[in-house]
Amino acid sequence: MAEKFVGTWKLVKSENFEDYLKELGVGFAKRQIACKVKPSMTISVDADGTINVQTERKDMKFKLNEEFEVTTGDDRKTKNVVKLDNGVLVQRQTWEGKEMTIERELVSDKLVTKLKIGEVVAVRTFEKEA
Repeated sequence: MAEKFVGTWKLVKSENFEDYLKELGVGFAKRQIACKVKPSMTISVDADGTINVQTERKDMKFKLNEEFEVTTGDDRKTKNVVKLDNGVLVQRQTWEGKEMTIERELVSDKLVTKLKIGEVVAVRTFEKEA
């Protein structure tokens, strides 16, 4: 089921991303830079079921329902679990007693990513590159 996410995706729209970064505690200068970047994301699935999510800044490899660690772009060391829930990849990320979720869902021909921390929700929309 994760195979439907396979491809290279380019960011085309970002909503409320600066507020999300602020809620994470990212400083002003880094927020300004992060909000201007239009990243691509490549998703692939290996024969053994390992899902690879690659961006310009980091690579993340995991299997569904198995915990893995990620050091984020703002240097948080996090524990993560990704589950497939009704066609949505739901990533739960925890660190230092805090928690956030990242939901990746295909809506029509777009990959919509919702980043949620506390009451703040950012939505980033990606289109598949040819």
